[in-house]
Amino acid sequence: MLKEFKEFAMRGNVVDMAVGIIIGAAFGKIVESLVKDVIMPPIGLVLGKVDFSNLFMVMRDGATPGPYLSVDAAQKAGAVTFNYGMFINTCISFIIVAFAVFLLIRAINRMKRKEEAAPAAPAATPEDVLLLREIRDALKK
Repeated sequence: MLKEFKEFAMRGNVVDMAVGIIIGAAFGKIVESLVKDVIMPPIGLVLGKVDFSNLFMVMRDGATPGPYLSVDAAQKAGAVTFNYGMFINTCISFIIVAFAVFLLIRAINRMKRKEEAAPAAPAATPEDVLLLREIRDALKK
């Protein structure tokens, strides 16, 4: 059973998938930082809010009544919050990741099309065909 598991784990597809998952997780963190630290601050500034991820609505006050300055303060007080700013950040992150994957797949498909479109070199003519051609040409003379 251990031998079968080793064969399964060392197959090319499984190893490729593991590498893809690891790189995907790292890429996800990069995109999360891009959205949180680069894209959302200017959008938040335009909307008049300093921190876009702190856009929330209190659905029920906690042990200490509001107003709460941040999502963390509201959650620490036990308030039930509707965190639409975090949801918007997550949606923007998803769109960026989906677009990056789209560009990657598009590039791969273009390379495949170029390989398919490239004419294959003509195969060498087999010796028996060459011999038959020589015989045919000799008979014609």
